[in-house]
Amino acid sequence: MYKRQTDVHPPLLEFLCLRGYATKERLRKIEEAIYDLDDLGLVVIDGIRDLAHDINSPGEATDLITKLMQWTDERRIHIHTVLHLNKGDDNTRGHLGTELNNKAETVLQITKDDFDRDISSVAAMHIRDRDFEPFAFRINADALPEQVEDYQLRQTTAAKSFDYAEVCEAKHREALELLFSEADRVSYSSLIGRLQSSYASIGHSFGINKAKQLKVFLENKRMIVKEDKFYRYNPDFHY
Repeated sequence: MYKRQTDVHPPLLEFLCLRGYATKERLRKIEEAIYDLDDLGLVVIDGIRDLAHDINSPGEATDLITKLMQWTDERRIHIHTVLHLNKGDDNTRGHLGTELNNKAETVLQITKDDFDRDISSVAAMHIRDRDFEPFAFRINADALPEQVEDYQLRQTTAAKSFDYAEVCEAKHREALELLFSEADRVSYSSLIGRLQSSYASIGHSFGINKAKQLKVFLENKRMIVKEDKFYRYNPDFHY
């Protein structure tokens, strides 16, 4: 049986370890490598969050995405980035995550199997080219990924997060301005009920579980901000 050799470095694979560098220096090192290496085809940046001081800064996000697009255009390469999802929310983190989703050719989500934590499934959340069926892999004894044959993607009993595309930005603003028109700060005990009422008034009726998912989504997007035990509306959010 053929056994893959793992103790020899592949001749066409280059690694950059940038943990010890400052944020701007990391970006500069990556750019140097992209323009200095010959016959470059694929660049993997794990994780791109470490190239920004603030993932909720629209200026930083725009500058970084512009740089990625410049590299792909000038060097004719494919760039694969890694960015974690919000905790309790299946949306990518911050304004940086939103901009990456908007500009990416393909967005893949990798999820641990709920029933077997050694298995991870891969599915396309967004793809501009031909779609593919979800598949799964595990890490073998040689620390390499191997596909899990005949894997059946199992759905959990309920959706885990609020869908980014379900309500547009203008409707979010309308509902939140209505909610916080009577009080600048709202306690958690009354927030969920008020979310249900304000969103119902703009045509989106949610049950209590969906309203709780909405609360997590709004907080992760910094559309509402928690201060002490209260929440306030942040009109300067970037969707």
